[in-house]
Amino acid sequence: MSSARNQYPGYWKYPQKNTTRALLQNDACEKTGAQIAEYTAAPVYMDSNAKCRHQWLIEFSEEPKDLNEFASLLDTKLQEINSDYEAKRFHDVTLQHLEIVKAKPGLFNEWLKSKGKLGGQHKIPRLSNSRKNIDEMLMMNK
Repeated sequence: MSSARNQYPGYWKYPQKNTTRALLQNDACEKTGAQIAEYTAAPVYMDSNAKCRHQWLIEFSEEPKDLNEFASLLDTKLQEINSDYEAKRFHDVTLQHLEIVKAKPGLFNEWLKSKGKLGGQHKIPRLSNSRKNIDEMLMMNK
């Protein structure tokens, strides 16, 4: 088990409804012209500088005019709606600013197909404490 998980229990604590709300009911999409087709997110427990962050893989149906502004607006909204996230983001002590990786068009469907789960009731996992799914998708995103 990762040492960050031991240090920061409940690291990935905000529920999916908060992430969906942050993505859909904030200024990030409106101010940057973005439209989101699919997304998933997972923690980066520790990087080479012993910092943690959330990594988002987003397939945009309409890309934001400025990805950095989009990320900042999303991060701010997540802090507004989740006090636990806000506390961990305070001065970047526990969590660094979130990271957004743009997914190539069709990546999520490609990943579902590779799992034999394209169509029907199968959905993209939105949040995970494990990096398994997002790492698989990142490998396919090249």
